[in-house]
Amino acid sequence: MRQLTKPFWWLYCLYAFLLFAIGMFCVLPFVAVFAMQRKATGGDRIYKVCRYWDDAWLTLVGIRHTSIYESMPDPDRRYVFVSNHISYLDIPMILQAVRRNTFRILGKAEMTWIPFFGFIYGQAVVLVDRTSATGRSRSVRELKSMLAIDRSVFIFPEGTFNETGKPLKSFYDGAFRLAIETQTPLQPILFTDTFDRMHYSSLLSLRPGITRTVFLREVDVSGMTLADLPLLKQRVYAQMEEGLVRYRVSWLHPA
Repeated sequence: MRQLTKPFWWLYCLYAFLLFAIGMFCVLPFVAVFAMQRKATGGDRIYKVCRYWDDAWLTLVGIRHTSIYESMPDPDRRYVFVSNHISYLDIPMILQAVRRNTFRILGKAEMTWIPFFGFIYGQAVVLVDRTSATGRSRSVRELKSMLAIDRSVFIFPEGTFNETGKPLKSFYDGAFRLAIETQTPLQPILFTDTFDRMHYSSLLSLRPGITRTVFLREVDVSGMTLADLPLLKQRVYAQMEEGLVRYRVSWLHPA
């Protein structure tokens, strides 16, 4: 049966990627103009136009998003948003989920090498080169500058795709250090269905359906120091791990 339906899914993926490319070229001129404006307002406008692209593309490919709020973020506060990372669709889902807070995403510098898309990506995210201490320091300074002008930031603390079969892979310190140093609350988020909509192993695994984003309880860091970093990281990890198990995500392998 899978062999019989495979041509259908190939056509569906071709249709989806064609729509993605059309949308990309539609927003490209706007991004180029906004990139020449002041970093704060220009960046906000880039996210706004990319969200229109995101909304249209997901609708046309049959992917529906819904948010589940165990804790509702305050639109007038800044946060360090952290989430699990399991699929290429996680980035489009960020734009679906975080709609009431202005923010910037921390993203991999190597993505800028992708023609056309890389330009949009490079203007929209705070770039990090994890292979370079200088690059990591630069990205931290830029994240702090965003928080200083009341923009939230969004970080994948796992760094890369979780391919372990466990709820999460180990976390880097960066998001938690940033939260403590700037005394900014952490807002954990779960992407529970992006793995089923597009498996990390192949872009041709795209499938229509529902994706859920779960907002877990906010984590206050008031009064914490860097001595509390390991405990804070462990606390957030445990909260997110418990949530992924509770929502029965499909990538969990039996022990």
